[in-house]
Amino acid sequence: MKAAVIAVALLTAASASGQTQTQMNRDAGAAFQRADAAMNREWRLTRAYMANDGRTSAALLLDSQRAWLKFRDSQCAVEGARYDGGSMQPLEIAGCKTRLTNERTAQLRALRWER
Repeated sequence: MKAAVIAVALLTAASASGQTQTQMNRDAGAAFQRADAAMNREWRLTRAYMANDGRTSAALLLDSQRAWLKFRDSQCAVEGARYDGGSMQPLEIAGCKTRLTNERTAQLRALRWER
């Protein structure tokens, strides 16, 4: 329900500004790319932090990140299936990936705990 409300709000705003679905899909894809770049920067910082802690944290983090990437992609495919084959599917998937990636960035940052 929340995703539908957001999609309607985006479409309404886009209609008012003259944006097309293709432009909205492109903008959503660009937002995801920015979120992904931020997460990758955080990943490098957190991994370096853990590599220096003298424990097995870095290896565990790698396993966790690999599992999380599979989760994100699967979850967003499920959320995008609502619009299977439609022009809004890329928008829904990119929005989901952006949301989950931003959440993961915060999770990674929080893992740089104080000793």
